[in-house]
Amino acid sequence: MVRLSDLRDRDVINVNDGRRLGVISDLDLDLEKGVIRALILLGAGGFMGVIARKNDLVIPWAQVKKIGVDAILVDCPVECE
Repeated sequence: MVRLSDLRDRDVINVNDGRRLGVISDLDLDLEKGVIRALILLGAGGFMGVIARKNDLVIPWAQVKKIGVDAILVDCPVECE
């Protein structure tokens, strides 16, 4: 079993270019089906992540390829960034 608190500590890495996308800030859940629909990462920000923060990055669950001990690997095409 994996807890949200465990997932929040792991870096999310794009397998397409090896770039670190950030860490999970929230999950999009389908409560009726009991499944995760997407990972939500905080958008890039200016000073302390508050000023000039861009939109959050939403990665559909289907794009999650592997959840490892230290990182979560996702297949995120250029359009999702």
